[in-house]
Amino acid sequence: MAKSSGKRLKSLPIASGSSILGKLPPEAKTWVESLPWDQRRYMLSLCHLMCAATPEVQAEFLDDYTADGVVSKKLEDKETEQRVRDYLKEFRIDTELNAAVLRKYIRQFYIHSAQDARRQPDLYLESALKLVFSTEERNNVFNYILGFELLRMMFRMSWLQHERLYRLQRNQEEFISLYIRPIQHAHRINSIIVPKDEGVFFAKRDYFVQQPDLSERKLVELVMATFTTDVVSHFGFSIIRHSNSLAFEYDFIMNSEQDAIFDVR
Repeated sequence: MAKSSGKRLKSLPIASGSSILGKLPPEAKTWVESLPWDQRRYMLSLCHLMCAATPEVQAEFLDDYTADGVVSKKLEDKETEQRVRDYLKEFRIDTELNAAVLRKYIRQFYIHSAQDARRQPDLYLESALKLVFSTEERNNVFNYILGFELLRMMFRMSWLQHERLYRLQRNQEEFISLYIRPIQHAHRINSIIVPKDEGVFFAKRDYFVQQPDLSERKLVELVMATFTTDVVSHFGFSIIRHSNSLAFEYDFIMNSEQDAIFDVR
């Protein structure tokens, strides 16, 4: 008797329209509908395990299963990659964009999304799948890398350097609200910078010129805990889209002279 387990169920078409399958990319929908029953069971088992897993486990699985493919796709996007390289050089950030760094950032993107999912659990898997299926979403990886590298740099700045940086911006209040205040709040609550005599203008404000002492691991954890993936990506995107969206003068910002805090530029 011939085996029938591998036969395709041509007589049992899967409804589309507003169904879940109807929301898949056409190629994925065609592939799913073409699966024989045994393979459909495997797919259903995988769906069940993914839904039952914690966001962290989902992130680990998606990293192992998809990161190499996403990296290979990103390495084909030479134009955007070069633009990010140019911006990193402009901001004097020495991170080298290569396959290893891209893979690290893609894994981090999944983990960061999983962290955000504690607040928005219904968006995590959706964002991860978009990264796999959508060219536009994959482009977001470079936005995320640039935004994250800039925030890492800002976390290592003193509050005096923060002041110099935001004084260069066109919309100072928005820049302070979006980036400076969250970073300084993280400095405070993690006892990285502890203000003393904050309300006394002429007091010696050593804390204001203190350079944060952060390990690489702690730095990454702080950026991920302070900013969502959307904020990080949007920061990078805004710079890639408009080169003047972040005014930056390295020599002015990093000047070590403490008295510059009272200068009027």
